[in-house]
Amino acid sequence: MHIQKNRQFWIVAIIGFVVDQITKYIVTQTMNLGETFPIIPNLFHFTYVRNTGAAFSLFTGQVGLLRWLSLAVSLGLILLGLFYSGLNKWERIGYGLILSGALGNGIDRFILGYVVDFLDFPFILFPIFDKNSFTFKLINFPVFNLADVFINIGLLYLILNSFRRPTLPPRQSS
Repeated sequence: MHIQKNRQFWIVAIIGFVVDQITKYIVTQTMNLGETFPIIPNLFHFTYVRNTGAAFSLFTGQVGLLRWLSLAVSLGLILLGLFYSGLNKWERIGYGLILSGALGNGIDRFILGYVVDFLDFPFILFPIFDKNSFTFKLINFPVFNLADVFINIGLLYLILNSFRRPTLPPRQSS
């Protein structure tokens, strides 16, 4: 097992998971379902919603499928952290973040039957690409949570890592 080698992976995964669960607990204990609390009015709110779908409310109502998908992703990443020693720093952080989000939302799905979402940007400028133009459109962005943020940041780490040049071992002089 490579727990010590992948220590950074485990630290990121555990901290992300705990922070996600604490924030969801605070929201469910201090807000009523559907309640909105403006942090920056018309720009960023805390809005307590229950999501029976995946990120951005995709696959709404498919809790059964999504709980098993979350479990499979979580188990796969746990096995990766336990048995694979070849992860670089970017991969350890990226996969750790993805695991924290998959576990956080997966546990919600198994225990509650839905995911607690609360980060709400009521209107956000979204880039629109056309054949000959590039514009922005104001859209009503879906409510999400920290687990979703961690998954997306983890994916960004992995994407950025794929563009990095591998570090070569130093040459030995003969």
